[in-house]
Amino acid sequence: MWTKNFERSKSSGFSLLEVLIAVLVLAVGLLGVAALQLNGLKNNQSALQRSLATALAYSMMDSMRANRTSALAGAYNMSKTCTPPSGGTLVQNDKRVWIETLRFNLGDVDSTCGEVSCAGSVCAVKVYWDDSRGSAGNAAQVIEVKSRL
Repeated sequence: MWTKNFERSKSSGFSLLEVLIAVLVLAVGLLGVAALQLNGLKNNQSALQRSLATALAYSMMDSMRANRTSALAGAYNMSKTCTPPSGGTLVQNDKRVWIETLRFNLGDVDSTCGEVSCAGSVCAVKVYWDDSRGSAGNAAQVIEVKSRL
């Protein structure tokens, strides 16, 4: 009778080796989940920057529509500009605030730039920024919005 009770207690429960293997499997799984979370955060940041770039391009287009006469005269035209120009007139202030807003929202680096070109009443606004942090990001991202004033 004594041997039966001893054998029963020996075979019940988990061994230390089984517990260690279970913890190892759990740790590997959690590392995989953490890597997925990291990639998700990177891609969400990339999507946010793309959305902000689009919204900021439309904001410059709205500024040009608000000052349509100057925009049609070509006052808003500027080649690829990465540093905020000096202010003074309404057009210069619009350009300065726009470039500052680009740099604030998309990264205060030399690759964050803006460009405006109008041909008659059709204008194009381009926004350049660095999206290398995204999973398939490119260091030279550009978005262009064209519209008629």
